[in-house]
Amino acid sequence: MCSDVLVLEVGAIYVMDRGYLDFARLYVMYQAQACFVTHAKSNTQMRRVYWATVDRSTGIICDQTVALTGIIKPQNYPEHLRRIRFNDPETNKTLVFLTNNFVLSVATICALYKARWQVELFFKWIKQHLRIKKFYGNSENAVKSQIWIAVSVYLLVAIVKKRLNLETSRYTLRQIFSLTLFEKMPMQQAFAGSDYVSDDATISNHLNLFDF
Repeated sequence: MCSDVLVLEVGAIYVMDRGYLDFARLYVMYQAQACFVTHAKSNTQMRRVYWATVDRSTGIICDQTVALTGIIKPQNYPEHLRRIRFNDPETNKTLVFLTNNFVLSVATICALYKARWQVELFFKWIKQHLRIKKFYGNSENAVKSQIWIAVSVYLLVAIVKKRLNLETSRYTLRQIFSLTLFEKMPMQQAFAGSDYVSDDATISNHLNLFDF
């Protein structure tokens, strides 16, 4: 994520992994009146300013107001941050979140970050199944168009596989289609090999470009 590309929306909540932890960039979000939720790095030094009472039986360890200290220059983010320490009952891991939102409940902040993982899984699925390695445009329309085209192709291949009762994997089907894209042949022949004989005796009425 890059703040000079992303247009920040007032009141929006941006959830990001600690790999994007840049306090100067987070301060730009703060100034744009946007909220963020991120995973803190273990070496981030902060001092506690205030702490709220929490119910530890819910997995919440602490809900604190903190200020940056140490090697990170406080001027990168001169405002107070909210630090939430949470023990995930599913993984038994302790997670530390940083946010500039002091209104939402701790449970909601944790749920927002957890929802981010579903987005990660979606992008992983896109890379594995839709063969999108990169986006050819940065605009919202360009990204949506490329994803919708890839999804449409994926569904068409799935329909072909089901209707023809093919045992070939969808990945192999896409490879075959890409090689025979401009060839005219019965579809079953593309998957059955050279011994396939078509039962369709219909004479094509397509014009032959090279029939002079």
